[in-house]
Amino acid sequence: MKGVMRFGKKGKLSQRFIGPYQILRRVGRVAYELELPLALKFVHPVFHVSMLWKCVGDPSRVVPIEDVQITEELSYEETPVAILDRQVRKLRTKEVASVKVLWRNKNRDEVTWEAEDGMRSKYPHLFHTLG
Repeated sequence: MKGVMRFGKKGKLSQRFIGPYQILRRVGRVAYELELPLALKFVHPVFHVSMLWKCVGDPSRVVPIEDVQITEELSYEETPVAILDRQVRKLRTKEVASVKVLWRNKNRDEVTWEAEDGMRSKYPHLFHTLG
């Protein structure tokens, strides 16, 4: 289930890449200092090369910083926008219902399948169209 996300946390769809940002200078052999906006003043501006991606010229992949509200604990809340699909998988003794969720700061390529029970209890307003 989606919830509070933190920078540096490993796992499926956990890290958020925002930007692009200008590289100010190289720090050592494997780190770079970035020119971050004032909204990210509490984030340390030096990053290891493994945390950076080369800027791809696809504007649909760029997430505007205004859309991501980062707290002082360097976390953000990811919220669902819509339920796109529903499926029921049959196991040996039970059936498990899942829903395909579109998240606020993701594009259609990055939708996830989540347990329907958990999503229905946490976000009941999304289920008025499914019935």
